Amino acid sequence: MMNYLSPSSRMRAFTLIEAIIAVVVIGVTMPAMLWALGQANLDRVSPIQASTAKWLAMEKLEDMIADRADPSRGYGYIISSNYPNEATIPNFPGYTRQVTIVETDALFTAGGVGVKTITVAVKWVHSNGQTYTISLTTVVTDLTP
Repeated sequence: MMNYLSPSSRMRAFTLIEAIIAVVVIGVTMPAMLWALGQANLDRVSPIQASTAKWLAMEKLEDMIADRADPSRGYGYIISSNYPNEATIPNFPGYTRQVTIVETDALFTAGGVGVKTITVAVKWVHSNGQTYTISLTTVVTDLTP
């Protein structure tokens, strides 16, 4: 009488070749996976830093728009000397802020009058050593409501 084992009752183990192949595959892929995890860890603060930079740029633009609307200051107050570059921003170490004001006409032709294009650029150095910049731009006019 023959004794047959059903396929589900057979025991199967790894062969030496399969074990070696598994070790080689893990040895080749593991450094790349660890590098990717390390890079993701370095980049994890980028959204927070970018959001902070955008907020700092918007804060300066809103100050300048408020100055434009203030009757004691107005359109004529919006000049570069009133908004100097900030090498350090209080309570935000590592960030710098620069304001650029260009006076144009209504068609944004340089050298015109009546419209000022304001750009605020905020820079910071990421933990990976790269410098990043976020710029926001708005327009103010000499027209009074």
